[in-house]
Amino acid sequence: MEIFFEVLKTVFLGIVEGITEWLPISSTGHLILVNQIVQLDASKQFMEMFNVVIQLGAIMAVVILYFHKLNPFSKRKSPKQKTQTFQLWIKVVIACVPAMIIGIPLDDWMDEHLHNSVVVAAMLIIYGILFIVVENRNKNKTPSVTKFSQLSYQMALVIGVWQVLALVPGTSRSGATIVGGLLLGTSRYIAAEFTFFLAIPVMFGASGLKILKFIKAGVGITGLEVAILIIGCLTAFIVSVLAIKFLMGYIKKNNFKVFGVYRIVLGILILGTFFMMK
Repeated sequence: MEIFFEVLKTVFLGIVEGITEWLPISSTGHLILVNQIVQLDASKQFMEMFNVVIQLGAIMAVVILYFHKLNPFSKRKSPKQKTQTFQLWIKVVIACVPAMIIGIPLDDWMDEHLHNSVVVAAMLIIYGILFIVVENRNKNKTPSVTKFSQLSYQMALVIGVWQVLALVPGTSRSGATIVGGLLLGTSRYIAAEFTFFLAIPVMFGASGLKILKFIKAGVGITGLEVAILIIGCLTAFIVSVLAIKFLMGYIKKNNFKVFGVYRIVLGILILGTFFMMK
């Protein structure tokens, strides 16, 4: 029975990850908060690794859903399309450089000082307001970038700088990069898809780093913890497929304001709960 409840908790965490990783509402922030309520029977070191590695399940959804679009060797693509795909990957790599330079050295410091409810709530509220402000600013503007060939390397680098801001829990990696893209004049569709593509190297890198740290720490891993990791990743993958399809369908006719309102309301509730418990 105990194992059954651990599996249920893991499935719930996988659902949270799958939904919040792609919607701009902060997956890490939600997992930190959920973990305060739904606690798995696992070591602290394992949970620190689990909260990041579970994202591998989510990222595989992007790899599979966009495999053809991201594959420069596809026989169904013309030489021009293959060249454009290679250029897209170069832009993705360029956008990942700031996170590599800044994110890796600050990883331990962020874990130690910023993974708490107050920081998460503050970032939820700040970026919620920012989403609403940016959408109001762009209300009567026509996007200047409606396809990836129009996205310059300089724009990709700036979006990469915005991605660095997501190191702070509660910011949302997708939220930060989408805001950055919208401010640069990209369409919502391009901003969202580029965010998905950026996640591939970033999440694989972050997961690899956490796994290496876990191994280096010499912490043992139980059979139950292995099962938890696998179940969490599988759940996150299935839910991510649905979440991505929902988001891309939603933004065809709607803006991101609803996510801004959600973030503000959630942030206020978290702050209220935190101060009531003190």
